[in-house]
Amino acid sequence: MKKQMVSLLLGTAMILGLMTGCGGAGKETNAAGLAQTETAGESEVKNEVIISISSEPDSLDPCKGWGHGTTPLVQSTLVEYKQDMSFQNDLATEYNLSEDGLVWTFKIRNDVKFTDGEALTASDVVFTFNTAKSSQSSLDLTFMDKVEAPDEETVIFTLKKPTSTFLNTVATVGIVPEHAYDEDYGIHPIGSGPFKFVQWNKQEQLILEANEDYYGTVPAMKKVIIVFQDEDAAFAAVKAGQVDIGLTAATLATNEIDGYKVKAITTVDNRGLTLPASPAEGKMTESGYPYGNDVTCHIEIRQALAYGLDREMIADAALNGFATPCYSENDGFPWNNPEVKIETDVDYAKQLLADAGWADTDGDGIVEKDGLKAAFTCLYPSGDSVRQAIAMAAAEQAKTLGILMNVEGTSWDDISKRMFSEAVCMGWGSSNPYTTYCLFHTDNMLKDDYYNPEGYSNPVVDGYLNGAMEALTVEEANKNWQLSQWDGTTGTAMKGDCPWVWLVNIQHLYYAREGLNIGEQQLHAHGSSMPLLQNLKDWTWEQEE
Repeated sequence: MKKQMVSLLLGTAMILGLMTGCGGAGKETNAAGLAQTETAGESEVKNEVIISISSEPDSLDPCKGWGHGTTPLVQSTLVEYKQDMSFQNDLATEYNLSEDGLVWTFKIRNDVKFTDGEALTASDVVFTFNTAKSSQSSLDLTFMDKVEAPDEETVIFTLKKPTSTFLNTVATVGIVPEHAYDEDYGIHPIGSGPFKFVQWNKQEQLILEANEDYYGTVPAMKKVIIVFQDEDAAFAAVKAGQVDIGLTAATLATNEIDGYKVKAITTVDNRGLTLPASPAEGKMTESGYPYGNDVTCHIEIRQALAYGLDREMIADAALNGFATPCYSENDGFPWNNPEVKIETDVDYAKQLLADAGWADTDGDGIVEKDGLKAAFTCLYPSGDSVRQAIAMAAAEQAKTLGILMNVEGTSWDDISKRMFSEAVCMGWGSSNPYTTYCLFHTDNMLKDDYYNPEGYSNPVVDGYLNGAMEALTVEEANKNWQLSQWDGTTGTAMKGDCPWVWLVNIQHLYYAREGLNIGEQQLHAHGSSMPLLQNLKDWTWEQEE
């Protein structure tokens, strides 16, 4: 309680400081610290916004991961996502793919300048991608053989093999200026995007301004202040009217606050259970950690949980209803197979166990088979109340099936060592279908990157995943992504091999000041902070009548 109070006081003090800094001479500040001028008894149209989120970036350098999976804000990209997750041109005016799927050629605009006045040319694109590849960040460019600029308006990428997710990657790589790139670029970036960098006080605030020379529609929000606060501090800031929109949690979002409305955004930010798919045989991963679990290796255990757990009930119990049932890693995306959806069926779940020889012979409520109790440990990261609540709710329901799931909170460091032999309440969700490849391909099993700790491997699925990655059209790729989930006989879906028991897609929740229009939000990926800002350039204030 003391820690929470200190956090609240620090958060309030920080925003009071922002309020002082935002007020200009001859202007008054409103409750959010935004400058207003009274003219003939009428207020000027608002054009500034204060946003409270919880996650602060490590760097604003796209070559080191900034914007990966969302949008870089300060920098432009060759293409960008449309609302339906298809692509449209940004810097690019056109692009095409060679018949063998190896060469992508982009023509780029000739009217784009960085905020320091220098022109953006194809050589900046080449420099960006070469630098990003060598930086070994979260951005995977291993499939890129080379990138060249035969002239100032042409960029040619040559891939090592056809890669259908190439445009998904390109859509989130912001272009940096070769002439102004140095080791400090990540803390004072220059770009050509809709916003320009102004100031960054680490662990406090990031200030952006509209780029008035932007080649697209200049943002209506002329000044953006992003403050970094935990849930408690953000909630206090909203109650005090000090921010215009603040990230909040399901446990807080039921409170009504004058002048604000809760916006619940649909997501693919999923939570589910990873379940080791092989028995414990004393084997070790390359990093020296034991893998396998003698209970979860049985497919009937995994499928009994998949069919026997009521996702709606978990959403209500753990998240006050601010979640939707989850059935895969990519619900709602064009590459998702609608056949992955299953209905809760407790009787069927119990029958699966009984048919496989699991029975409660000693009357303790837990089924066993050949002397082995259907009991295992499920880990979650300590301090993550959402995952704890979800895991606890799932464990309560699992008991009714005769399965004992012991829920344990621990550190991520400990989870990284035990996730190969224990269940984990894990979360994913990405706008790039490459995530599916990482989660389920044999090449990615039992590595330290959290993708496939359950050790899942299926050669039929590998074939579909390879086909999806090497497809030359979106349609062909999507068909293979869908078949990898379920082809009528096998797949990664819960009705198939079931290496995951998917539970819920959590909704991203924000208290937004009345009159703030945050536009039509794209389907949010994992993480509730940066996805909110994907369409920041489209935000407006509604004028009062």
